[in-house]
Amino acid sequence: MTPGPARRLIPAYLVTGGRSRPAGPALDRLAVLVRTDAAVPDDAGSQARRLCALLEPGALTVVECAAHLDLPVSATLFLATDLAATGLLLTRPPIPSAGEIDRSLVERLLVGLRSLP
Repeated sequence: MTPGPARRLIPAYLVTGGRSRPAGPALDRLAVLVRTDAAVPDDAGSQARRLCALLEPGALTVVECAAHLDLPVSATLFLATDLAATGLLLTRPPIPSAGEIDRSLVERLLVGLRSLP
């Protein structure tokens, strides 16, 4: 019998600290998280440290962070909201989807490109 995936030693719901709502403003699952230069305090939990370390190279969305940390998205939202409130993370709303492209503009662009030598 092959062993299954390793179980997490600390249940994911403990990341929320028993709360049912985040402490700060609610974040979207696709919100972009960016690490600031602030030092992580000594009393920060292991999950908070892992999230800060994950964001050292650059920005990720909440969903991507959840996947890397192997945490539920809801727990990652709590963690990110708490870290943003303490100034360790910056948050940005999700990038909006592209709007409808003006077909006449694209046609004029194509005509202009075809007229180049």
